[in-house]
Amino acid sequence: MKLFHSPLSPYVRKVVVLLHELEKSDAVALETVATTAFASDPSLSAANPLAKIPALQRDDGITLYDSRVICGYLNELFDGQMYPVGPGSWENRTLEATGDGIMDCAVSMAYERKLRPENEQSDGWVEAQWSKVSRALGVLNNRWMGHLEGPVSMAHVSVACALSYVDFRHGARNWRDGNEALVAWHADFDSRPSMQATRPPAA
Repeated sequence: MKLFHSPLSPYVRKVVVLLHELEKSDAVALETVATTAFASDPSLSAANPLAKIPALQRDDGITLYDSRVICGYLNELFDGQMYPVGPGSWENRTLEATGDGIMDCAVSMAYERKLRPENEQSDGWVEAQWSKVSRALGVLNNRWMGHLEGPVSMAHVSVACALSYVDFRHGARNWRDGNEALVAWHADFDSRPSMQATRPPAA
């Protein structure tokens, strides 16, 4: 199998962290591509018509895309336990979606600043996206710590990758202020070998 990959993408990192947690990082080859919202890599476009990463090309030629689809597939393929079933399972998936939503907003902010000409950038758009991130962080800190302190799942991976991406691209925003419980949790989770092995290079 082959994973279309960029070391700077939090969505890709989420998949690779999962592979490390499952001890299957050698089972998937990483194909690094240079792609943006305005300039798609041709090999990626051929595999995924949306030209988005991550995309997982299976040995049968079928390509799966969207990080949640890929993570669900790999977890099932390798008999993982990263998607618990039974009571609390939907809360767990909601928590994963919260992490992914933080990524969506944080990536959108980065694209606005990095890809658009300065005279076309919208400060209002950037601040609206940050408001969503800030609200989500507050909810994580105030309502979800009991879940985050439970057994490791894809919810944990998603939230951790999201927080690390906010650090990476928007560190000056100081998301830690007022979110002390979440800060402590992230520091602990970020020390896991899976997170250390997937740390993005300095931009």
